[in-house]
Amino acid sequence: MADELKTEKVVSAAPSANKETSSAATSNDNMQVSTTAAPVFYDPSQESRMTRLGLTLESFKRAPGSTGGIKIEGSSAVVEAMQDHHNPMLQQQITPSQLNMIAVGGSIGTGLFIGTGQALRNGGPAGVLIAWCIIGVMLINVTQALGEMCIMYPVSGGFYTLSVRFLDPAFGLAMGYNYAFQWFVTLPLEITAAAIVVSFWTEAVPAGVWITIFYLIIIIINLFGTRGYAVTEFWSSIFRLVIVAIFVLVGIVMNCGGGPSTGLYDHYIGGEFWRNPGAFANGFKGVCTVFVTAAFSFAGTELVGLAATETPNPRKSLPGAVKGTFWRIGCIYILSLLIIGLCVPWDTPALADGSDGTARTSPFVILVDLAGIRVLPHIMNAAICVSVMSIGMASVYAGSRVLTALAETGFAPKCFAMVDKAGRPLWSVVFNLAWGAIAYVSLASSGGTVFDWLLALSGLSTLFTWASICLCHIRFRAAWKFQGHSVEELPFKAIGGVYASWAGFVLIALVLVAQFYVAIWPIGGMDSEGSAVAYDFFLIWLGAPICLAMWIYAVIRFRRFSWLRLDEIDLDTGRKSWLTVEEMRLYRAERAAAPLYIRIYRALFSN
Repeated sequence: MADELKTEKVVSAAPSANKETSSAATSNDNMQVSTTAAPVFYDPSQESRMTRLGLTLESFKRAPGSTGGIKIEGSSAVVEAMQDHHNPMLQQQITPSQLNMIAVGGSIGTGLFIGTGQALRNGGPAGVLIAWCIIGVMLINVTQALGEMCIMYPVSGGFYTLSVRFLDPAFGLAMGYNYAFQWFVTLPLEITAAAIVVSFWTEAVPAGVWITIFYLIIIIINLFGTRGYAVTEFWSSIFRLVIVAIFVLVGIVMNCGGGPSTGLYDHYIGGEFWRNPGAFANGFKGVCTVFVTAAFSFAGTELVGLAATETPNPRKSLPGAVKGTFWRIGCIYILSLLIIGLCVPWDTPALADGSDGTARTSPFVILVDLAGIRVLPHIMNAAICVSVMSIGMASVYAGSRVLTALAETGFAPKCFAMVDKAGRPLWSVVFNLAWGAIAYVSLASSGGTVFDWLLALSGLSTLFTWASICLCHIRFRAAWKFQGHSVEELPFKAIGGVYASWAGFVLIALVLVAQFYVAIWPIGGMDSEGSAVAYDFFLIWLGAPICLAMWIYAVIRFRRFSWLRLDEIDLDTGRKSWLTVEEMRLYRAERAAAPLYIRIYRALFSN
C-alpha cells in the first residue's frame, strides 16, 4: 500500500560519484527516459479570445491536454526528454508583474488596516514593533524556502504537493484539507465583512443586499479564471500600496507638527507617546498577544507558491516575488507601524473597540481624525473595502487550486481535477464559490457564533502551512544531498539554507506557544467560569485537534506510520531545472561580470 502512495517516476538517475562537479540526475549519459506515448499538448491560442477569457460555452469544456507552458532549463536533449514530464493542466496566465503584486500586496489588508489597531491597544508601540519584526524574520525564512522549492518544482498545489512528496502523504492530506478549508470559510467571512465596511457610508441599504452584490462581483471576476484574479489583484495591490504610502507621508508630517492648528499635531510630537502613555501596554502578555496577531496578519503570503504553477518561467519571475516579502515587511508593515506608534497613543479611546470592521477603528483613520483631516477616512474605508474583496478573490484562487491538487493526488474526487479551456479548475472553483452563500447566515441572530466556530476549525491553518514549508525544505535539502546532488545545481538558493528553515520552524512553534498562553490567560485575566475558558480556548485551538485527527486517520488508512525515507523522496517529477553544476557555475560567472548597479538590483529585487 505504501508503494501506491509514491508518485511514479518517469526519469531515474544514479548517484554521482563527485557531488561537487557533476550530477547524475542532470547528466545525459546517466539519464534513462522511459518509453511513453507522445504527449498531448493543448494550444489555447488557437481558441477565440472570448473562449480564452472564459466567456463562451466552449470555454467550459475540458482542456484536451496540458499546455506544457512552463519553461524547462537544461540542455536541448534534457528539455526534449522532459517536455512531457508532469506538466500541470493549469495554464500559465500570470505575468511576472502580476506575480510580484500578488506577493507584495497579497497580505496588505484588514490585518494591517484594522488589526493593527487592537494590536497597538494590547501591546503598545514597542510591543507591536517587536512582534512584527520577529514574525517578519520568520516569514522571510519561510518564503525563501518556498521560493527555492517552487522554482525547482512549480507543481500543481505548490506546498501541499511538496508535503505529500517530501514528508508524508498522510501528513500532506491533513495539511491540504486544513488549508483548503481555511479559504472555503474565509470567502463568506470576507463577503460579510465587505457589507459591514460599506455601512461606514450608509446604513440605509440592508446588509443582505450588499452581500448579494459583493458575492456576484466575486462570481463574475472568477468567470475570467486565473487572468481575472491576477489582473484584479494587480490593480488592487497597487491601490493599497499607494494608500499606505500616502498615510506614511501624512504620518511623518503630522508627527513633525505639520497638522492643522485645530488638531493634535499642531506641534512637534516625536517620541512623546512612547513616554506617555508608554512603550508597552500590557507587558509580556501584551507582546504575546500581538505576536499572534502579527502572524495572522501575514496570511496569504504563501500564495506565490501556488501561483508558480501558472507563470511561464518561475525561475525568472519567482525570485523577485520572494524577495518582495522583505520589502513588504520592511517598507510597508514596519515603517507604517512605526509611524502609527509615534502618532497614535495606545490608550486612545477609539482603539478600545477594534472589532466592528470599519475604518472607524483603523489606527490610520484615527490618526487623521486626531489631526482634524476629514476626507481621508473615506479614502481609507475604500482601501479597506478593496482589501476585503481582494482577500475574497484570493480565497477562491487558493482554495480551488489546493482542492484541484488534492484530486490530482487521489485525495479528493477526480471531478475536481478537471481544468477547462479557459484554464479554470472549473468544479473546484464552483465548489469554492458555493461556500460564499454561507455569508447570508450572518443575517441571522446566531450568525456570529456560526462564523466563530467555522473559523475555529481551521484557525491555525496558516501556521501549520508555514511549518510544513520549513519541514519540506529541510527534507528536500537532505534528500537532494543523499541522492547525489549539489546545492550548486539549484537555480535559487534560500538565504540561510536549512538553518533558516529550522529558525523559521522554531519561531512558528513559539507563536503556537504564545497562542496557547493567551488563549488560557488572556489580557484581563482568566474568566471565573470554566465553561467560558473552555469556549474561548477551543475557538482558538479547535483547528489543532481536527488537523491531528485527519493525520491519524490518513496514517491508519494508508498503513504508513513513518515519513518517507530520503531514498524514497521523488526529486524528478515536475522538476523544471536540469542544469548541471558546470552550467550553473558558468551562469553565475556571467552574472558576476555584470556592472555593479545591475548586481545590486539583482541581489535586492531579482535572482
